[in-house]
Amino acid sequence: LARHLQKEAQSQHNNSEFTEDQKKTIAKIATCLELRSAALQSTQSQDEFKLEDLKKLEPILKNILTYNKEFPFDVQPVPLRKILAPGEEEHLEFEEDDEEGGAGAGSPDSFPARVPGTLLPRLPSEPGMTLLTINIEKIGLKDAGQCIDPYITVSVKDLNGIDLTPVQDTPVAVRKEDMYVHFNVDIEIQKHIERLTKGAAIFFEFKHYKPKKRFTSTKCFAFMEMDEIKPGAIVIELYKKPTDFKRKKLQLLTKKPLYLHLHQTLHKE
Repeated sequence: LARHLQKEAQSQHNNSEFTEDQKKTIAKIATCLELRSAALQSTQSQDEFKLEDLKKLEPILKNILTYNKEFPFDVQPVPLRKILAPGEEEHLEFEEDDEEGGAGAGSPDSFPARVPGTLLPRLPSEPGMTLLTINIEKIGLKDAGQCIDPYITVSVKDLNGIDLTPVQDTPVAVRKEDMYVHFNVDIEIQKHIERLTKGAAIFFEFKHYKPKKRFTSTKCFAFMEMDEIKPGAIVIELYKKPTDFKRKKLQLLTKKPLYLHLHQTLHKE
């Protein structure tokens, strides 16, 4: 709902039934929905956007054409590209000069989309169960220096491409040098390894912003299967988009030796 409201708020067409002020209000409601979504997925309880807060928005949305009071929360509209669903940007048009193929549908949204840079904390440990921390060190790309606001979406999917854990986005990369985009960020996988279904895989989608098109695009993806979960460093191959969560039609991004560099840490009590 946040994404649909956000798109309406930022629509450029003149035949929109909403005024500019109404669009601002709609965008702020979208922001509040995002805050509520983040609160539901957070383990910390301070500064949460509560259900009672959310209920205050219902009369505003119902009476959007006549609402003229001050907005009850001090929030700013979120930029449109911040709340595209995982895979949703694949439906948008592509630039011709990309060495990337057609569009593909993303996985069903079993979990709400997250704003980039909102990583989840490690789960509580359980006796005999293993938790996995993946440090995303860097990714090798021939045009690494030209990527704007690059980040990586991490998801855990079953064989049918359905999410097994909430999707997480890294913050924007820390630096770009030579043929590498450096992240150096830890991702806490949100399920004990023993509880992941057979055939599951951990996906890493490299995304960057395209100013000409004003949306975030997936450039390439990589994935790690269950038998690759072991402590220490690992490099995994990069594949052309669209992201193939079912792993049926995989095409390597390049013949050059460019990979996603990860480091795994297993925590077992």
